[in-house]
Amino acid sequence: QISLLIGFISVNSSPWTDYSAYSFFQIVTMCDLVMILFFYIMHIFRVYRKLTCVSWPLAEFLHYLIGTILLLIGSIVAAAKSYNITGLVAGATFGFLATILCVISMWSSYKVSCITQSTSK
Repeated sequence: QISLLIGFISVNSSPWTDYSAYSFFQIVTMCDLVMILFFYIMHIFRVYRKLTCVSWPLAEFLHYLIGTILLLIGSIVAAAKSYNITGLVAGATFGFLATILCVISMWSSYKVSCITQSTSK
């Protein structure tokens, strides 16, 4: 979350040269931040125990998968259109870092929820 937030702030505080590329990057980072916060709140208040009709491991996995793909696309576009402006390069770099961290989080979420449940039966 911190790398997404730093990437968003870096891009937001820099002068833009291509509005479509950076507005897409900002939208993707904000959506990822909101969804990550949503899943944290779900876990903190244990709402997933009351809403049993939703497969929460699958929902979390799909969130990370879609968010990671969109974040990777946004980071590539932001890096290609940065024109060596330091804030935009920093935003794209933190976007790539957040992409790697989302892949690690996606793998650990899959490993804990799916592999552990299949071996415990």
